[in-house]
Amino acid sequence: MYNFPKGFFFGAATSGVQSEGSKNQINKSIWNHWFQIEPEKFIDEIGPEIVCDTYNKFKEDVSLMKEVNFNSFRTSIQWARLIKDFETGEVCEDAVRFYSEYIDELIKNGIEPIINLYHFDMPIYLQDKYGGFENKKVVQLFVLFAQKAFELFGDRVKYWTTFNEPIVPVEGGYLYNFHYPNKKDPKLAVQVAYNIILAHSKVVNLYKELGFTKQIGVILNLTPSYPRSQNEKDLSAAYMADLFFNRSFLDPMLKGEFPKDLCEVLKEHNLSPEIEKTELEEIKKSKVDFLGVNYYVPRRVKAKEIKDEKFENPEYYFDYYINPEGRFNPYRDNNEIHPVALYDIAKNIQENYNNIPWYLAEIGIAMDLESEGSISEDGFIDDTFRTELMREHFIQIHKAIEEGSSCFGIHQWTFIDCWSWMNSFKRRYGFYRLDLVTGKRIKKKHSIWFAEVAKKNYFK
Repeated sequence: MYNFPKGFFFGAATSGVQSEGSKNQINKSIWNHWFQIEPEKFIDEIGPEIVCDTYNKFKEDVSLMKEVNFNSFRTSIQWARLIKDFETGEVCEDAVRFYSEYIDELIKNGIEPIINLYHFDMPIYLQDKYGGFENKKVVQLFVLFAQKAFELFGDRVKYWTTFNEPIVPVEGGYLYNFHYPNKKDPKLAVQVAYNIILAHSKVVNLYKELGFTKQIGVILNLTPSYPRSQNEKDLSAAYMADLFFNRSFLDPMLKGEFPKDLCEVLKEHNLSPEIEKTELEEIKKSKVDFLGVNYYVPRRVKAKEIKDEKFENPEYYFDYYINPEGRFNPYRDNNEIHPVALYDIAKNIQENYNNIPWYLAEIGIAMDLESEGSISEDGFIDDTFRTELMREHFIQIHKAIEEGSSCFGIHQWTFIDCWSWMNSFKRRYGFYRLDLVTGKRIKKKHSIWFAEVAKKNYFK
């Protein structure tokens, strides 16, 4: 019997840009723009214009959430939808109506909203004019956006997060070329990372200065870095991967300080960001109330075999490798399945980050349409492969809680198959399948298992 603490959160996560569609959205994000200029980069040339159409169907969707016994749900407020004039902070009244009604509908149905402020969706106006988070002017404008959101919805929203996976815009936009603006510039990448951390800190401090007494946090994608062996060079490679991809955001956002080793490495490569003393003080005093953790796959690394001539990305210090003894998901690019990584993440938070309250903000098992199959005679999509693996992951969370971890919930990615950036709808994660032609939501078998766990607060 795997019992969870009383009041444990069970639900799902999505983002505004991946679910709402662009109906009545006055301004555009970088995703609207990128799809407009290069639609061929997106699988099946499907962009963010309609997606799940949550803008029009949120009441129907909330009723479906109730069928799966959600007691909580995370989504995001789109900066480009809420704010009409980015320079002054003037809001779009239709967006205020939509988000207010959406939040009210969740609360009315006993579903606690967790509202995120930034999910990779920089307004194209700010990207074009200022370079997005390359520029500290945009840090100021993000704080203004956050203030408007707090003032409009802070009376009802008890859980806020500043950023979802803040390292991803850095990696995708400035190191590995899979997010707009598609630059490969490690110097800019470091500055963008620093500016995002600064923006996060300013918003956390603002929330508390405005007198709000609920909770504010951040959501980080934490991926344990496992060395190929206990050889000193392999261990060093894993240390560096962890330093760049985990501690680079964990330490400043949870401890208020940057890892000394990381600062030294950046200085060595002439990549240090522009910093002011007052900014460091802002970062140091910002204290989050909780942490959201996104986890999908482990990171396997080994010592570098051929040294790069110059630093272009963190792989200057390590190579990836495939675990020869690993299990792999045949339905998603053969990604490794390693549930124990969740236990390792929980213990790291418990032992090195003051056991801060945290929840699993995303855990997903991807399957495509072919692997999920067609609708069975009982009217459901058969995705029992997903249930079997999810159960293994839940067991690791339970084990960590039994050992004192402060985990307070599990959210799966995602509620309805949603648009996934350049992959569009190639990878399916939802409790409900989305029919791209009709927009119909079709229930999957995994939702039955999850609904029972959420209802009983335990599973066997």
